[in-house]
Amino acid sequence: MHYHRMLKARFIPTPLAFIALLVAAMSAPPLARAEEAKPLVVVELFTSQGCSSCPPADTYLGELAAESNVLALAFHVDYWNYIGWTDPYATKLATQRQHDYSRQLGLRYVYTPQMVIDGATEGVGSERQTIAPLIKAAAKDAQKTAVTLRRNTDGKLVVHVGDGAAQEPATIWLVGIDHERSTKVTRGENGGTTLHEFQIVRSFKEIGTWRGQALDLTVAGSEAAGDGNVAVLIQLGGTGHIIGAAALKPPTS
Repeated sequence: MHYHRMLKARFIPTPLAFIALLVAAMSAPPLARAEEAKPLVVVELFTSQGCSSCPPADTYLGELAAESNVLALAFHVDYWNYIGWTDPYATKLATQRQHDYSRQLGLRYVYTPQMVIDGATEGVGSERQTIAPLIKAAAKDAQKTAVTLRRNTDGKLVVHVGDGAAQEPATIWLVGIDHERSTKVTRGENGGTTLHEFQIVRSFKEIGTWRGQALDLTVAGSEAAGDGNVAVLIQLGGTGHIIGAAALKPPTS
């Protein structure tokens, strides 16, 4: 009994101790909000300035880019260039990536505007009623791999991928992005209009492979073209399910 009384006495704070504890609690840094730790859903739009049905999807992608849990990317394909307007952001790489997705997802054709969500589902990019539920479902994926991306003072990009269960080797993609651009189109299906486009992919490079063990990579900032917005994707098989992503804004001056 004597020991029990002593133990109780040790845990009864004096008035001064209580005040000190209260002050410490009030001055402690706030905890990060839960949404800050949410994994990103990657939405890839395959689009073209030569496609008259694409501008509504471009606008929608711009709205999605403002969502805290979405990484929006616009891949401009080159197969519309023959119509009379050469899209300045079109690349063969974007067209090839879309063809690879078409095979991966069991489609018989490619089309614009198409949105692919986390490399696993797809739909017409201007049909919000189709895309929004796909994004919502992808946001519930509990199997995402932790990824962080930061920029050193020397401009180098540092990627950290956490450990986890890898079903197969995953490609680590480094993406260079232009956040927003306006283009006056003079010919083709959108001739006479000025297009406002968002999250345009300017470079897309493989920088490593993740096999389940924690991994750190450092690459030169010059490896990512664009306005300083960069991202990394962790994608099974190159064009399979995207199991992790991180994004970084340009450095502040």
